[in-house]
Amino acid sequence: METRNIFENISCLDHRYSLSEKAVFDGLSKYISEQASVRSCAKCEAALVKAHLEVRGQLTDSMAKTLDDVAEKVDPEEVYKEEEKTQHNIRALVNVMKKMVPAEVAPLVHLGATSVDILDTALSMRVRDAVQNVVLPELKSLEKNLCTIASRESSTPQVGRTHGQHAIPITFGWSVAEFVSRLGKSILRIEELSKQLKGKLAGPVGSYNGPSMIVKDPEDLERKYLAFVGLEPSEYSNQLVEPEYLLRLLLELNVAFGIIANLADDLRNLQRSEIGEVFEYFSSTQVGSSTMPQKRNPWNSEHVKSLWKAMCPRVITFYMDQISEHQRDLTNSASQRFISDYITGFTMGVARMNKVVSGLQADHENMARNLAQAGGKVKGGVLAEPAYILLGEAGVSDGHEVIRKITLEAEQTGKTFFEVLKTHTDAFQKITDQLKKLGVKDAETFFENPARYHGLADVKSKRLAEKYMDLMNK
Repeated sequence: METRNIFENISCLDHRYSLSEKAVFDGLSKYISEQASVRSCAKCEAALVKAHLEVRGQLTDSMAKTLDDVAEKVDPEEVYKEEEKTQHNIRALVNVMKKMVPAEVAPLVHLGATSVDILDTALSMRVRDAVQNVVLPELKSLEKNLCTIASRESSTPQVGRTHGQHAIPITFGWSVAEFVSRLGKSILRIEELSKQLKGKLAGPVGSYNGPSMIVKDPEDLERKYLAFVGLEPSEYSNQLVEPEYLLRLLLELNVAFGIIANLADDLRNLQRSEIGEVFEYFSSTQVGSSTMPQKRNPWNSEHVKSLWKAMCPRVITFYMDQISEHQRDLTNSASQRFISDYITGFTMGVARMNKVVSGLQADHENMARNLAQAGGKVKGGVLAEPAYILLGEAGVSDGHEVIRKITLEAEQTGKTFFEVLKTHTDAFQKITDQLKKLGVKDAETFFENPARYHGLADVKSKRLAEKYMDLMNK
């Protein structure tokens, strides 16, 4: 077969990313390359022959191995050359395989099947195997790395943010635990959906017309055929397997991709010069800018976001492939081929995020400084919320207004929130008494250190990290 210099390929997946994410590319190539596509169809044809022989009581281990070997040795180039004559991809494959299998079983190749009995079954096989053997391991690795950070940084003080503004204190582990929980659930759903993909052997309109001319129980033949490739029959088929099995899996992949892109955005923004709370690994030979030698850009996080932008809109095509007129048309014949591109782009995005997270470090000093300076023009102003809540618990109905005025006084005088709060002796005493009721140590100095106000951030960070680490290891 003629080989092409990879830099002559058109798709960036086949040159730029096949080099930078070689392990992912090589892993996926076994399942969703064009060679894998042709040979998965050959495996289905071999499975059909084995099913016919099993129904007749004539299947031997030796014949089964021979048929499997033939499927593995089918040359995609030969099939493509045959297709130039037939102008039909499956008939071309059938013609090639009939010459390769033992003569006594050649009549059984494709017997009773329509093209999509082979194509849809083979597609389910390929997607299932790619997801279970390549995509899920990469996702679970990312999830476990996030669990490690969430647990390790569960007590690291950090200022929370809403609307791009400082909110109340949290911990860095808590901000990571968000993605532990969101991505963890999506991974479990992807795993579940990958096990639900179906195949078929029901003929041109799904009503088993052809198979009923061969066996008394066409559904039994279908079950035997699919068992050889590890699938179950679609509950209903026209010429196609019900498209929703695959659609739901692809949509859940896109849900996971959105979560990962969200994580990439958060990490990218936390690396801004004026924030500087985390940093990606940067090698000694790495260059951040072609003209500014000092730059260290968060390009890996940006790259993940960019891949998401390229792949996410393809969901529209997945939805459009849900529709096929009457029993079947060919409007999905080209668009469905790009599923492999999506899975590849998605997995490369996961792999790149994995690199970011595995080398991610928190700048504890910057986190502490940002938290200490949080609150806008009022240093320590992020503690206005607990002060108001505690006043309310003490029976002060206008506690919010009392604390609002204290923050204004702090802003006008340039003093810290704690310094001004102490001068309002009645409010400060009520607040301190409430803290003592809660068993808070050193209640009088609680508002001096914003890091002390973090609720259950540390506890839940560890809990979620432990939960999803266990789930990913099962």
